[in-house]
Amino acid sequence: MRRTPRDSAESTRRITRRGLILGGAQLGFAGALALRMRYMQVDQADEFRLLAEENRVNIHLIPPARGRIFDREGRVIAENEPTYRITMRREDAGDVEDVIARLSALVELDETEVTRALEEMRSSPPFLQVTVADRVSWEAISRVAVNAPALPGVTPEVGLSRVYPRHETFAHVVGYVGPVSERDLERYEDPEPVLRIPRFQIGKVGIESKYEDSLRGQAGAKRVEVNAVGRVMRELDRREGKAGADLQLTLDSALQDYIKARLGEESASAVVMDLEHGDVLAIASAPSYDPNKFVRGISVPDYAELRDNDHRPLASKTVQDAYPPGSTFKMVTALAAMEAGLIGPDDTVYCPGHMEVGSRRFHCWKRSGHGHVNLEQSLRESCDVYYYDLALKVGIENIAAMGRKLGLGTAPDVPMSAVTAGLMPDKAWKRRERGAEWLIGDTVNASIGQGFVLTSPLQQAVMTARLATGRAVTPRLVRSVNGVETPSGAGAPLDIDPNNLRQIRKAMFAVSNNRRGTAYRSRIIADDMRMAGKTGTSQVLNRVVRNQDVPWEERDHALFVNFAPFDAPRIAVSVVVEHGGGGSAVAAPIARDITLEALYRGTPPLDAYPTADRGRIKAQQERLERERQARDGHSGSRA
Repeated sequence: MRRTPRDSAESTRRITRRGLILGGAQLGFAGALALRMRYMQVDQADEFRLLAEENRVNIHLIPPARGRIFDREGRVIAENEPTYRITMRREDAGDVEDVIARLSALVELDETEVTRALEEMRSSPPFLQVTVADRVSWEAISRVAVNAPALPGVTPEVGLSRVYPRHETFAHVVGYVGPVSERDLERYEDPEPVLRIPRFQIGKVGIESKYEDSLRGQAGAKRVEVNAVGRVMRELDRREGKAGADLQLTLDSALQDYIKARLGEESASAVVMDLEHGDVLAIASAPSYDPNKFVRGISVPDYAELRDNDHRPLASKTVQDAYPPGSTFKMVTALAAMEAGLIGPDDTVYCPGHMEVGSRRFHCWKRSGHGHVNLEQSLRESCDVYYYDLALKVGIENIAAMGRKLGLGTAPDVPMSAVTAGLMPDKAWKRRERGAEWLIGDTVNASIGQGFVLTSPLQQAVMTARLATGRAVTPRLVRSVNGVETPSGAGAPLDIDPNNLRQIRKAMFAVSNNRRGTAYRSRIIADDMRMAGKTGTSQVLNRVVRNQDVPWEERDHALFVNFAPFDAPRIAVSVVVEHGGGGSAVAAPIARDITLEALYRGTPPLDAYPTADRGRIKAQQERLERERQARDGHSGSRA
C-alpha cells in the first residue's frame, strides 16, 4: 500500500524529533563526562596525584642510634652493633602463612619466633611491621632481597642492637634495654611513632631506663619508591635522625672489675666514693648477671636460674637493699651526744658487759665487759654499753636528726632502679607506721644500729664521706651528658662542730691502726695511705649462737666503712657481706684491699700490707690478674 505524501511528511517529522532528542541526550552525556573529567583532572589533580604517590612511595622511619655509655676514662660500657632482621607487613603480605612458607624455603626460621610473629600480627594493626627473624646472616638477607617479588610484605632490614662488652661488671648500674612492650607504651600519653618500630629497644632498668629520653635520640625518615608488587626500586630522599646523647659515668672500669673479682662468690656489695666531687668511682653488687641476655629476651631457664639463686644476682644490693648498720652507726650516736653537749671525748662510761634498762638486760658483744672507756676506746673496741648509756642521755630525736644530717633515711639521688631511702626512725614514725609508742628499748637498740634502723651500702658510703670531709657530700654517678658536665656533689659545710668531727675521725683511725682496734689486722701499713674505719656486725636473728652453727641465710651480715688517706681524705668506702659473720673478719679485709686498689689506681705494692698478709695478698693479686686477663680477652672477642 502506497503511503500518502501526508503520511511520509509525518513520519519524517517523528524521525527528526527522535534524532534531536537522542542527539541532545548524547550531547548532554558528553558534556557531563567532559565536566567530570575536567573536575578530576584539574580540580582534584592534587588529591589523585597524592593517592598515586602513596601507592608508589612508602615512608619508613629510621631508628636513631642510641647514645653510648662510657666510664670516667672513656672506656665503652654500652654501645650499639649492627644486626640484620626480616620483617613483614600483614596488609601487604596477603596470605601471611603462604608468604612465611615461601620465606622458610630461603631462610631458616625459628618456629618459636614465627609463632610469636603470627600472634603479634594478629593483635597489631595491619600496617605495622613485625619482626619474623632477628639477627640473621648477610647471606640470608641477600637471598630475601633477590626474591622480593615472590615475598610480598617482606622487608630485609639492618638495624642497631645494644651490646654490653663488659658483661656482668656494670649490670646493676647501667641496666639493660629490651623490645618495647605494651606496658612500656602505657607509660606514655602519646607514644612516639619510633616506639612502634619492630623490636625497637628502650631502657628497662638502671641508667638505661632513667636516662631513656636522652639516650633514645630522635627518629629520621626515608621515602622509597616501590613497584606494583611492593619491591623497593630506589630511595627518593632521606632525613637523618638525631643520635641519642652519650653519657660519661663517674665509674672506673678497672676498679669496678677489681671489686667484682674481689667479692668473688660472696653475696656482697661495695661502694667507693671520691670525696672531692662526690663521684661514685665504683658501685658493685655480687653476684651479677649478663645484661646481654635481656636485650633480645632472656630464656625461661636462664631467668629461672637467676631468680631462684639465694644470692640474688638480680638485686642491686648497693641501693636496693637496706640492712641494720650495726656498729658502723655508732659514730652517729656519738656525734649526736657531742653536739648536744652531753659528753666529751675524755668522759668515760663503765662497761660491765651489759646494761639494765627497765626489766631488760642489753648485752655488750664482750660479755666480760670493757671496763671504763672513753669515746676513742668505745669506737676502737666497739663497746656497746658506752652507746647504750649515750642513748639514754641523748634520746632518739637527736640521734635521728644527726643520722639524717649524715645522709641516712633519705634516698640518694642516683639514676639507678629501686633506690631505697632506708629507715631513720623516730617517735613519730613508729606512731604513724606501727601504731605504737616509742619505747626506751627502741632507742637503746637504735644507738648501735639495730632495731628499726636500716641503711643501704651507698648511704653508708655517703655517711662516711660526710664524716671525713665535714661537707654534705652527695653521690654523683653521671659525669657528663653529651660532653656537658653535671653538677658536682662536693656539698656545703655541715652544721657540725669541726672539733667533734675531728674526735670521731681520730677514733676511727684507732679502729684500724691501734693494736686493740677491731680492724687492726686489716690495716694499711703505708704511712701516706693509712685508713680510718669502723667495723659492724648486723644481726639477722636475735639469738646467741655462733654463725658457723646456723644455716648461711641466718648468719649475721658483715659491714665495714672507711676513708683514706687519713691525713688528706680522698675516698670513702663501704662494704657489706650478706651473712658473712663479723665485720672485722670478713668485710674489713675486702674494704682494705679495695681502698688500696683505688688509691694506687691499680695493683698496690706489697709493702702497703702487713707483713703477715703479703704472701696471701701476692697469691690473690696473681689470681685476680689472671681472671682480669681472661675477662678482658672475652670482652674483646665480644666487642
